[in-house]
Amino acid sequence: MRICSLLPSATEIVAQLGLIDALVGVSDECRWPSEVIGKPIVTAAKIDPSTLSNFEIDQAVRASLADGASLYSVDADLIEELAPDLIITQDLCAVCAVSSGELANACPAGTSMLSLDPRTLAEVAESVRMLAHAVDRIEHGEQIVAEMWATIHAAANAVQGLPPKRVFFAEWTDPPFSAGHWLPEMIELAGGLDVLGNAGQPSRPTTWEAVAAAEPELIIVAPCGFDADAAAARAEGIDFPCPAVAVDADSYYSRPAPRLADGVAQLAHLLHPESGPDPGLPAITLRQLSATD
Repeated sequence: MRICSLLPSATEIVAQLGLIDALVGVSDECRWPSEVIGKPIVTAAKIDPSTLSNFEIDQAVRASLADGASLYSVDADLIEELAPDLIITQDLCAVCAVSSGELANACPAGTSMLSLDPRTLAEVAESVRMLAHAVDRIEHGEQIVAEMWATIHAAANAVQGLPPKRVFFAEWTDPPFSAGHWLPEMIELAGGLDVLGNAGQPSRPTTWEAVAAAEPELIIVAPCGFDADAAAARAEGIDFPCPAVAVDADSYYSRPAPRLADGVAQLAHLLHPESGPDPGLPAITLRQLSATD
């Protein structure tokens, strides 16, 4: 089978299913595992986030969506040349990746298309099963799902019964975006209460004044698509009203893939360090507004 994955999360799952060699094309955001680097790139973002501030990225995205323009370019000729049997895409978020509608003129005849659109942890697990079924790796998919839930349940059990910590999870910083989809669920499992999140719904913009008014005990900075170092750099200059920490959103929070389970384990440790074992994932302590500021 020849597979084009236009989703970093799907690329991770394909790799976990033991089918890296079947990947003939990926998006420019597919960078894990490292073996996928160097695969032909069939779609790329039109905005280069490395050259823009978070505010500038937000404005560019809003302008593009308002104009009805796609944020991604698709190399239809390369897809035709690669002749995939399966193309994996999504319709969950116009900002995150190419949608199935944008591939209407780029899907070669005879090619199957699979759209993965999970909004909850259970739906993430189901998307693994769907993909495993599509590539005839059903048993392997069930094993991946079982391991995912085992990690999540172990973290949840470690903090069970403890008073929940109030958390603001920032999916973006300028403006701040509250958490959506699976993230409030992850926080709850880890012994927390997301003060502004919307479980199962898209993230939404808010203000740092509203965040402070919600009185979180911990702010987790995880701008979508960035690792912990980049998150910390993009949070520079923000005076947080409580302790704050930057984490690797790109690997463990933003992508609907089995590594979300590791994110739950990290959250349990960050919220209840005396009970939740440290999984050893990147976490950078950020500046808190002091009483003298």
